[in-house]
Amino acid sequence: MKITRRLVADQLIRYLHHEITLDKLLDWAESAMMESDFEADYFELLRDIVSRIGLADVREFGMTWEDCEGYLSRLGYRIEVTVSKAA
Repeated sequence: MKITRRLVADQLIRYLHHEITLDKLLDWAESAMMESDFEADYFELLRDIVSRIGLADVREFGMTWEDCEGYLSRLGYRIEVTVSKAA
């Protein structure tokens, strides 16, 4: 499977929407690093982001909201947040 900007963004978005757990995101990132078939034009960017995601389970690294926002920004996306009152 080719690792593209869209695929990496989709995985991060799924995580932020609570569609996948952090553990699932980490598993995906570790598999993607082993796959090593990154979109050629964005090889360095994708490898950097995916490798950082893969380290999110290490206490010293972790992964914050700001990290996700930064990764998505580097991939060409912008996060917009909507907050509503709970019922």
